[in-house]
Amino acid sequence: MQIDVAACVDDELLRAMARLIPQLTRNAPPPLRGELSALLEDSASSLLLARREGGEIIALLTLAVYRVPTGIRAVIEDVVVDEAARGQGVGAALMRRAIEIAKEKGAGNVSLTSNPMRAAANRLYVRLGFQKRETNLYQMKL
Repeated sequence: MQIDVAACVDDELLRAMARLIPQLTRNAPPPLRGELSALLEDSASSLLLARREGGEIIALLTLAVYRVPTGIRAVIEDVVVDEAARGQGVGAALMRRAIEIAKEKGAGNVSLTSNPMRAAANRLYVRLGFQKRETNLYQMKL
């Protein structure tokens, strides 16, 4: 398995998004070429890809590292491993690489949210050392 930071939008990445995003959520469509280009051009965001030995993209996540007045924050979003590759350590490897990048960029911690229904993912996060925080999460639809 190989883990890379996506550098360009090509047909392979678009096909992977079309396959993986519906496995993550039914609430948002896969991103279009322009949306992916904007993500890759954003200096605060990194799209990490896990590839099978043959090169096929089997997982992805987005890492955002940004500065606020109290320091450097890192957030992991949209973690998805292809159903056929789950339970093989792909998610753990992808998460470890994201954590390394966050450290390299100066973040003091990494945050993420996860749907309680995603039991395997939540167990993985705890195994990797994430701790559940007692906090209120607020969201406003725009």
